[in-house]
Amino acid sequence: MSMINTAELNRLAERYPQVLERSLWQRYRIPFSIGVLSFYFLFCWWFFAIGKTLTEANWGIAGNYLADWVSYEVRPEFEIDRDRALTITYPRFDPIGPNPKPDWIETTRETITRTEPAPPAAAAPASATPKPSSSFSFMAPPSPQGSIATGGADAAAPTPQVTTEEVITEARITLSGNARIDITGERVMLVRGDEYVTLLLDPERDTVTIDEDHPDWVEQRLEGGRVIAFFGSAGWLDISSDRIRVRKRFFGWENFIFDTNSPFFGLSSAEVWQSISSGERIDPKMSNLALAWNNILYNASWQHLDVWTKLLQTIVMAFMGTLLASLIAFPLSFVAARNITRNRPVNQITKRFFDFVRSVDMLIWALFFTRAFGPGPLAGISAIFVTDTGTLGKLYSEALENIDDKQREGVKSVGAPSAAVQRFGVLPQVMPVFASQALYFWESNTRSATIIGAVGAGGIGLKLWEAMRTNSDWENVAYMVLLILIVVFLFDAISNSLRSRLMGKSRH
Repeated sequence: MSMINTAELNRLAERYPQVLERSLWQRYRIPFSIGVLSFYFLFCWWFFAIGKTLTEANWGIAGNYLADWVSYEVRPEFEIDRDRALTITYPRFDPIGPNPKPDWIETTRETITRTEPAPPAAAAPASATPKPSSSFSFMAPPSPQGSIATGGADAAAPTPQVTTEEVITEARITLSGNARIDITGERVMLVRGDEYVTLLLDPERDTVTIDEDHPDWVEQRLEGGRVIAFFGSAGWLDISSDRIRVRKRFFGWENFIFDTNSPFFGLSSAEVWQSISSGERIDPKMSNLALAWNNILYNASWQHLDVWTKLLQTIVMAFMGTLLASLIAFPLSFVAARNITRNRPVNQITKRFFDFVRSVDMLIWALFFTRAFGPGPLAGISAIFVTDTGTLGKLYSEALENIDDKQREGVKSVGAPSAAVQRFGVLPQVMPVFASQALYFWESNTRSATIIGAVGAGGIGLKLWEAMRTNSDWENVAYMVLLILIVVFLFDAISNSLRSRLMGKSRH
């Protein structure tokens, strides 16, 4: 292969300058594109204040929220009375159940004598005080004036009440292997690894004093105010002068099978099985197996039956909305297709109708139908139906406009009527595409139905929103999100399989 010398190259450049000489855009398009992208990213960084948001974000709270998805807290509270005695209480719906005696709380009890001042004696009513009589009797001698008031200095003074009772004077809470709290009536000692912090409590002045310099995991915003102590994944404390709130964290979902009201609460799996299979009947109205299943379904903490019912509503909403949209969009797409219906005004009116119903977001339609029909699945089905009618109608009409006319002309050439032309010349080309798109929207609407349910359109979305609004039931949120993911993954696999079969492709 001969090489082109310089003279020949110059001659080619003179004859074809547009080929060998690159334009300004060709020479600088790569650095220009990089510069434009860099400027755009810098503008977004400034416009959305991303740097400020990242620096001021409370990552600790975000970590606590994530931990709440996979863990729960037991929340004992230690109240200190005027005799420096401790009283342990638990919230009404605490997951530890009735009569809580956790092994991670050790207490020291002592017998003390309390002296309670006696209540003051009630004054005699004015009507009971004898009044001197104005009448005079010769038969009875005059009574002395002092006998009129009988309850004066002669009445016995009230005596104070003395009681003896056993109280808690010290408590030790073990949060983890290297974290504990020692509580007495006057101080609280925090231990985290090799670090010790002592807090002095003064209920009379309502102050909490940190005895020495404290590490960053102990927080006191105001001098003498309450103290917050963080122990990582083990939990945290809220300490006031007369109350210590303990939050001990446990990994997992509390009482997921049986709640604290169930007779099977606190039993091991073997004990539950033994009770179901051979134990005496707990409820005379039903077997132990039926009772256990009933306790699972109506678990007050997790509401399994209600959650599963709402999830089924979401699936039905997505299916019915997509099915109705497909049935309406199918004939309208033939009207909108220019190569099928040779009437331009009719084509344009139908296409603009598709644009209108799909340009309004599904969430807005859900709000509209919720006001019209009230909260419930009907509003969700209507929102999916209206939105997908426009989207599927547009997709179907575009698929019809891109068909191969040879097959349709072949059916026409044998003198077939118009309906037969569409049936045998058009539908075989577009039906796999129509079905594939409908299946994809069914899968997508399963996710969308969750979102519109949050605005009152029914389904598990509303249940999910209610759990999030409490700001404390994040494990319930995780449970419902996991169920939604399982359903979406399952429907995605089914949809992909059916689409592959319809399009004539084998699955890998």
